[in-house]
Amino acid sequence: MAASTRLSTSVLLTCAAIAVATGIVGGIAGWLTPVVLATVPIVYGFVLGAHVLPGIIAQEVLRLPWVALITHVIAALVASAMAPQWAFRFIGTAILFGGIQEIVAALTRYKVWDAWRFFISALIIGVVVAAAVFFAAHLSTMALWAQITYLLLAVLGPIAWTAVGLGIGAGLRRAGVARTAHR
Repeated sequence: MAASTRLSTSVLLTCAAIAVATGIVGGIAGWLTPVVLATVPIVYGFVLGAHVLPGIIAQEVLRLPWVALITHVIAALVASAMAPQWAFRFIGTAILFGGIQEIVAALTRYKVWDAWRFFISALIIGVVVAAAVFFAAHLSTMALWAQITYLLLAVLGPIAWTAVGLGIGAGLRRAGVARTAHR
C-alpha cells in the first residue's frame, strides 16, 4: 500500500470515536423502528435516514478517502451490540450508505468538500431508502397522500440528517479534531 493511501492511527481512532457516538444513535434508531412502524410508519424513512451520520461526520471532519466506509462499519458494529436483532441490516446499511458516500467523494477525487457534495450523497441515499421503503412497507395499501408523504420523508430524512451531520462535523473541525487526526 502506498504511503499516501494509508490512514494514520489517529485518523482511525477519530473514525472509531465518531462511529461509537453515531453507532449509539443507530442502535436507538433500531429500537425505535418497531415502535415507529407500529404507530407512525409514515416517518420510518426519516428514522432510517439517521444512518447517514457516521460517514457524513467522518468525511466533514477528516476529508480523506475511506473514512466514511470505515466509520459506517464500526458504527454498525456498535449499533449491532445495542440492537442485535438488526445486526445484518445495520451492516448492510453501513456498506450501502458508506459506499455511496465514498463513491460521490471519489467522483470529486476527494477534493470537493462543499456542502452540496454531501447533499448529493444524501439525495442518492434518500432515493435508495424511498425505493426500499416502498417495497418493504407495502405502500400500495395506503392512501395516495400517505404514499407520497412516506416517500418524501424517506428522501428528506437522509438530507435532514446530513445537515445535522455537517453541523456536528464542522463543530468538531472548529474544535481542532481534524488537526489532531492529521498529525
